[in-house]
Amino acid sequence: MCGIAGVIHRDGTADIGAELTAMLQSMKHRGPDSTGYAVYGPADDLVVIRFVLAEPNKSTGIGMAERLERNRAEVESRLAKIGAEVATVTSETGYAFRATIRYGGDLKALADYLEDVPGCEVLSLGSSLEIIKDLGDASTVSDQYNLGSFRGTHGIGHVRMATESEVDLASAHPYWAYPFADVAVVHNGQLTNYHQWRRRLEQHGHRFQSECDSEIIAVYLAEYMSRGLTLETSMKHSLDDLDGVFTYVCVTGNQLGVAKDEMAAKPLVLFESEPLVAVATEEVAIRSLVKREVVTRDPYEREVLVWQV
Repeated sequence: MCGIAGVIHRDGTADIGAELTAMLQSMKHRGPDSTGYAVYGPADDLVVIRFVLAEPNKSTGIGMAERLERNRAEVESRLAKIGAEVATVTSETGYAFRATIRYGGDLKALADYLEDVPGCEVLSLGSSLEIIKDLGDASTVSDQYNLGSFRGTHGIGHVRMATESEVDLASAHPYWAYPFADVAVVHNGQLTNYHQWRRRLEQHGHRFQSECDSEIIAVYLAEYMSRGLTLETSMKHSLDDLDGVFTYVCVTGNQLGVAKDEMAAKPLVLFESEPLVAVATEEVAIRSLVKREVVTRDPYEREVLVWQV
């Protein structure tokens, strides 16, 4: 029942946070348990880190405020020890944080070092990618993280109804392609060879933050792109390698791509104009964004489409 959405502006920045919120909120009936965003602001010389130090439902209680503050201080200390110059550290919730740093080192080493801090999970790392996810519907999460003011070029989002796992951040989408910068995925469906690909990618040195098959797709694509393949070619390879019934949307620092498996059973609706491309599980999400009569289509089976900023 989950819903996915994506939008890309090919002619400059827009109110990406507000746009994705409208699209995701229109599909609240598909998943009110958690909402997530992967949004891309203008890139600069700073690395953006989004991380959490506790689950939302475990962030209160006796002594928890002191533990969170102590662990936040430890994160900042480790950033300095690894050679990062901290520009800012802010929090909208007390358990979810956004840091900007100057850092030219290895992102995997950085993420691993930070995640040794008790309760710390790095949601995203990159020059423009920011993953924000929390419990509740899109309006609730957007208000909590002030996403209405976020301007950027493109992004994806996901609304989740918990069926086989807990209502928690570890199970919420999108997923960052750890440890690759600026790559994220949302996905609707199921991979039947999930465990095979997880073992294969782990043998190549990757580790995973969840048991979700969407994370496999993200790391798979980033692994292929790290070998010099384009996003489009990597996605086409995924249709041969990944088994199951699925539709997914992938984003990089300057691209948005969609792919459907050979069954094309999982829905996805596409709207495209000269400056704007929008995709979503349901047409109601497109109509919440484009305030006029629109013509949409459903991508075909085994179709891969990629757009660039």
